[in-house]
Amino acid sequence: MAVVRLLLLRPYDHLIIFSVIFLVIFSPMTHSLTEAEALLKLKNSFTNAQALDSWVPGTVPCTGKTVWKGLVCFNGIVTGLRLGGLGLSGVIDVNTLREIKALRTISLVNNSFSGSIPDFHQLGALKAIYLSGNQFSGEIPSDNFAQMDSLKKLWLSDNKFTGNIPSSLCQLSHLIELHLENNQFSGTIPEFNIPTLVSLDLSNNKLEGEIPDSLSKFNASSFSGNAGLCGEKLGIDCKQKAAEPPTSNENADSMDDEDDHSKKIIASAITIGVVLLSLVIWLIIRSKRKGEEDFDNFKKANNAEEAAIVSVHVTTLNKKEVESVKKVAHSASRKGSIRGKSSVSGIGELFIMNDEKGVFGLSDLMKAAAEVLGNGGLGSSYKAVMANGVAVVVKRMREMNAKGKDEFDAEIAKLGKLRHWNVLPPIAYHYRKEEKLIIYEFIPKGNLLYLLHELNWPARLRIVQGIAKGLAYLYTEFASSDLPHGNLKSSNVLLGPDYEPLISDFGFSPLINSANLSQALFAYKSPEAIQFGKVSRKSDVYCLGIVILEILTGKFPSQYLGNGKGGTDIVQWVASAISEGRGTELLDPEISSSKNSLGEMEKLLIVGSACAESDPERRLEMMEAIRRIQEVQVEGNRDGREMHLQPSLRDGYGDCSTALQPQTHTISLKDGFGEVSAETKLESGSYLDGPGSQNADNFAFPIS
Repeated sequence: MAVVRLLLLRPYDHLIIFSVIFLVIFSPMTHSLTEAEALLKLKNSFTNAQALDSWVPGTVPCTGKTVWKGLVCFNGIVTGLRLGGLGLSGVIDVNTLREIKALRTISLVNNSFSGSIPDFHQLGALKAIYLSGNQFSGEIPSDNFAQMDSLKKLWLSDNKFTGNIPSSLCQLSHLIELHLENNQFSGTIPEFNIPTLVSLDLSNNKLEGEIPDSLSKFNASSFSGNAGLCGEKLGIDCKQKAAEPPTSNENADSMDDEDDHSKKIIASAITIGVVLLSLVIWLIIRSKRKGEEDFDNFKKANNAEEAAIVSVHVTTLNKKEVESVKKVAHSASRKGSIRGKSSVSGIGELFIMNDEKGVFGLSDLMKAAAEVLGNGGLGSSYKAVMANGVAVVVKRMREMNAKGKDEFDAEIAKLGKLRHWNVLPPIAYHYRKEEKLIIYEFIPKGNLLYLLHELNWPARLRIVQGIAKGLAYLYTEFASSDLPHGNLKSSNVLLGPDYEPLISDFGFSPLINSANLSQALFAYKSPEAIQFGKVSRKSDVYCLGIVILEILTGKFPSQYLGNGKGGTDIVQWVASAISEGRGTELLDPEISSSKNSLGEMEKLLIVGSACAESDPERRLEMMEAIRRIQEVQVEGNRDGREMHLQPSLRDGYGDCSTALQPQTHTISLKDGFGEVSAETKLESGSYLDGPGSQNADNFAFPIS
């Protein structure tokens, strides 16, 4: 019957039917974009994308001569986007990102994106999203994260999000880090019954109600800045708070507006007053020809209030206000340092070298309370949290008098100008004859020394290669320096997002008193420095070798201590094993189970041993060492290899690398550094001086 009806149709009807059939059968298949095409389409959706000039049609993103900027690659496949601080804005074309099948990590921090949260929920395989420091706003739908079961790390801090915290976040069973601070979230905090959650920050929002019991393990600082919150953690009785007369939202909003307006007026008045007062005091000091007074707020280490911390208060400014503040600061600094005098009670100005973290002054640091992070051969370090939520580290250096002020300014300025993904430069400094303050960005994850045993082989290799890239950059920028770094060791390697390493505490050797160099810098513990008192670029190579051997063996090097007490002499231990063909026996058991990678691990072990040769003449040159490090691969020379990571609560790098095969995660959180026994006594100023075991995430910037 169907055939008969078809035959009875008019010729015009036949034409339509056959046209439809033809189009269905012979229409081209939907074109699937290549990774390069998808990335170029993404770039075109951005505004101000000049920083992505390396994204050029006709080139290969991951396997060409030059890897496209901001990509995390594995075996020629894009696994992550790392586009932080590039001045990007515009639209984020999430549809194009769906074409990058192995994408697991997205970082767009410190850009200028705005509007509602991107539709990243379409990318259900994402494991880490970093959107901090943008202008995103509006409410986030409650079910926004319902289909993102793989998500482990979510950073939305320093934006303008409003509304309730999305309830779907509570369903993310693998969530490790959640940072929502410095937004305008309101309502109550939902129950987070997520055992894997180890890092939480909800501070500086408009949250209210009782803090859930499921979050009682987190510090009060995770909830500070929310006037409506209560609970034992904050020392506020919820029953008593409930008895207080309620305030309407409209009144609250108007009060907030009035408070903001009042704060701006007060801040302006205080700024003007401080400048005028500073000028008067400076004139009095000059007229009386008195020397500079001691900086009591930083000198009295036994003062309980002062030992507490530096909380820096910074008012949020628009662009015009920022420029105004800069001009005032510049003018004040010129007036206050013409003859080395200071502008406030013998205290000079704070010189900002990088204002990406905000504009602040010395008075902010003096008024602040500070959390002591550690003490070492050069001085002390403190963590300071600014009013806008940005954290910095203040390093108070006592033995940095080898140069006069002009020379010191020039040396520090060179450090402040550095820009590289694997280098952490200072962002500000303060000069006094007796001591100096050097300010850095605070890296919350901590340093390599205390996190090493959390890391699998791919992550450790990534860190070694990142350190090498940072050193290559330093050696290029400081080509004429005898000691471009001078203090490379695992506690001076900070770990950023996805465990990307940041080398710090470099370039200090010209500034430190000669009598203190051997105690202050690890390069001065190299064999040639100990025997002959001489250091060179080969001393940096020695330090690199120690770090490589430490990473591969998991042993704490006795070389760090310098007193023969504690740790393992990994240089002699590894050299003997390699000569006997037993190199793989020394590998950390946590990584040696990766049988397909043993050859590459041994290759890197040999490089580390060659760098740590006691005779500097037999040691590798730095650039040769870097070249050999970059040749090491995860699993040797075979096609189609995949990363098989040992899951851990800190497997940020693994998140970028397990794209090709799903895994069942078993959670383990190991603390400490096994080779340092409780009986090992460490002298003041030694390698381990600094943060204790109270908070592993605060192990940043011990001064030594």
